[in-house]
Amino acid sequence: MYIIIVGAGDIGTPLIDVATRSGNEVVVIEHDTRRADAIASKYDCLVLNADATTKETLADAGAERADGIISTTDQDATNIMISLLATEFEIPAILSVVHNPEHMDLFRRIGVNTMENPQELIAEHLYRSVARPAIVDYMRIGDDAEVFEIAVTEDAPIAGKTLIEANDEGLVPADVLIVAIEREGEDPPVTPRGSTRIEAGDVVTVYSGFGADPDLTDLFGHFEDRTE
Repeated sequence: MYIIIVGAGDIGTPLIDVATRSGNEVVVIEHDTRRADAIASKYDCLVLNADATTKETLADAGAERADGIISTTDQDATNIMISLLATEFEIPAILSVVHNPEHMDLFRRIGVNTMENPQELIAEHLYRSVARPAIVDYMRIGDDAEVFEIAVTEDAPIAGKTLIEANDEGLVPADVLIVAIEREGEDPPVTPRGSTRIEAGDVVTVYSGFGADPDLTDLFGHFEDRTE
């Protein structure tokens, strides 16, 4: 892909690393000279030390042929201006970091895909890792639902049972689905069927309409997640 990345800060730099390592053609726009020079010396990409809020800069970056643009600056007003200019070039994929949740609607109204404040996401993830150590990884969907990964222990009520058996015994709530199973020695992950037996040591990916509460993590043998 041909990707324009605006900003080479704490968010933009790892993104540049991923995008260039994946073999994409990357153009970076960075207003700060020191940061621009650092990116130019480290990564195989074109770096423009310029102001991305001008149409001329985006034109110089090749916006007319870009597959996507990602704005990662620390100012929502700057990201909005860049996104608006990107729509004039009809860039197919326009993405932006949004630092203030109150601005999320504005970005969406102009057709921008958004990522909420990464620092808050990191903080929430770190807190979750301490408060709920059984959860390997998770993603929130809407206000309540979550998709998460969790390991099955020897003491898990579901261990040794097929999904049909677990359902017949009322172990799995109606709005919970086991959508994938990672099992040692098997690649790719197992796609669960009714006859699939859950084994201790499995790492299961679970969709829950009400989130990963302690009653649900108990099912997989993680009673340590229950709070007083």
